[in-house]
Amino acid sequence: MICQQLGCAAKRHPLLPDVKTFQEMGIPGVDSDNWYAMFTSKARPELAQLEAGITAERGRVSLLYQVLLNSPPLAQGWGQFLTAIRNRSSVPADLREMVILRVAVLNRAPYEFEAHVPHALKAGMSQAKIDALHGAAATSDVFSVQERCVLALTDTMTRDIEVPDSVFDPVKAYFSDQQLADLVATVAAYNMVSRFLTAFQIGH
Repeated sequence: MICQQLGCAAKRHPLLPDVKTFQEMGIPGVDSDNWYAMFTSKARPELAQLEAGITAERGRVSLLYQVLLNSPPLAQGWGQFLTAIRNRSSVPADLREMVILRVAVLNRAPYEFEAHVPHALKAGMSQAKIDALHGAAATSDVFSVQERCVLALTDTMTRDIEVPDSVFDPVKAYFSDQQLADLVATVAAYNMVSRFLTAFQIGH
């Protein structure tokens, strides 16, 4: 079954052409742009195994994965990749979640931010640090020197793409080669996630 969480727009969404608008269903005057694709195993039995795997790994099939399931190969590959980034990373959990939250702030992805605040708190980040990520975090005294170096890298990768030696070299002093690869991959991966979320207006 495909449905909308908050209502229908004035015209059918191009990605959900089979979903009628409220107007078409005889309910005039409703105009909402908040669309979500939701699938149940009854409607798409071929997705049942994939959904079960997502639930086993992540606890539930979130709104993000409900949209990803429009393309089962994408959903499967996405899940494997992001599981490696988050759950098999050599980067300390607090730094990893700090990076994810900062990317969400920079890319205006509130769904990503809100989803990771509990993970950040569990990893030991203080609420003060989480709040500071909304400002000039890379220069905030709330963060340690190491954290500010990581935030500078995150900001530069996200905003400028190219990373000068003046930003990258200080980060290298704190991490092994594997940790550097995992760190850079985390920034890159969650830029991908946030851009997917914002394009589909998930959480907006």
